[in-house]
Amino acid sequence: MAWILSWNQGTLQNIHAFRIFCLFQITNRWFVLKSINFMDSKVKLGISFAIIIAVIVTSYSNFDYSLLSGQNSLTKESGVRGSFTKSDTLKIGYFPIISHSQAVIGLNNGEFEKTLGNNVKMETFRFNSGPSAIESLLAGRIDVTYIGPNPAINGYLLSGGEDVRVISGASSGGASFVVRNDSGIETVNDLGGKKFATPQLGNTQDVALRKYLMNNGFNTVENGGNVTVLAIANPDILTVFLKGEIDGAWVPEPWATRLIQEAGGKVLLDERNLWPDGKFVTANIIVRTDYLQNNPDIIKRLLDAHVDETLRINSNISAAAVEFNNQLKKITGQQIAPEVLDKAFSNLEITYDPLKSTLYKSANDAYDIGFIEKGKERPNLSGIYDTTILNEVLDEKGLTPVNEVDGADARGNTTLPNAPLDVTH
Repeated sequence: MAWILSWNQGTLQNIHAFRIFCLFQITNRWFVLKSINFMDSKVKLGISFAIIIAVIVTSYSNFDYSLLSGQNSLTKESGVRGSFTKSDTLKIGYFPIISHSQAVIGLNNGEFEKTLGNNVKMETFRFNSGPSAIESLLAGRIDVTYIGPNPAINGYLLSGGEDVRVISGASSGGASFVVRNDSGIETVNDLGGKKFATPQLGNTQDVALRKYLMNNGFNTVENGGNVTVLAIANPDILTVFLKGEIDGAWVPEPWATRLIQEAGGKVLLDERNLWPDGKFVTANIIVRTDYLQNNPDIIKRLLDAHVDETLRINSNISAAAVEFNNQLKKITGQQIAPEVLDKAFSNLEITYDPLKSTLYKSANDAYDIGFIEKGKERPNLSGIYDTTILNEVLDEKGLTPVNEVDGADARGNTTLPNAPLDVTH
């Protein structure tokens, strides 16, 4: 009971809102797939919201939201907020995707466990969506997770800047805007009246596409324009792309490569071309703040393992791709075609650098299109990073520390974390 009383009521309400968001994603995805050619997007959204309201009204007190989390746990969880004391357990989440390669490889081949030591019990959790990972982190079901930048930003804002810290980067790049060869799209000027897909409403690629459209003078249909953007899961994007039901998609690897190799698509834009030096954050490691404060020794060992795995991957990308596929098959029963995986890895950089200024830019983009803090002041993310332990690990290995100046952009100009960055994106 004490933990309930100690938890900020606003955070509880925000997590409930996140749960509703997950339900919306599921219902909206079903209608998109079933009615992609036959139902107006506003109608689909309206039906989805109606279902959500019905569920909330009729079963609020007993509804098991964990069924909607998209979580595939490898261990059992109590479902309560983590304790505020020192722990001998590390509960860590990740996604079975190449931008989380360090986790897919290191958590499953024993390397992380070896570095953590026999006195730390490691429990791993696989997720399929950012919102479910953030919900689990804020609820204390996990302590740490690999995650994309936009869910990390959302978690930080949902907790009022109190409960989430980014402690390391994981990957950069690996996202492209791929269009059908017969779509009639040759340049950015041809996007009007077209239909595109992203993996999830409000995720990193979704924000990137919508901001790109805005910057080039296009509006989506819900904003009075003539460009349709649909939220469709990556495997289903490939299906509707092959059927000609969408004109293109802004997707992460390996799906960008699959759209090209398996569906005859072409790259209209490699997102790296929008960023200085071609670098932008694709995945980070985040931690619950109370766990970081009470267990810095465990976090240091985790980051030690993470940095070592990053170095191993980059020392031999081809061998890392093979190992990634072996571990992927172990945990999911599936593998990625070697020719797809090799190309996907060439479009992605595995790194421990969180690329701080690019996360600030992503937050500003999400704010500009109305996805975060709508109607409020531009969000201040000045406290989202704590890379102190990461830099200790890097220093001990004789490696260059990551940038500690919040708001420093890639060209060395310092900008407040809650101010727009002068970067075309």
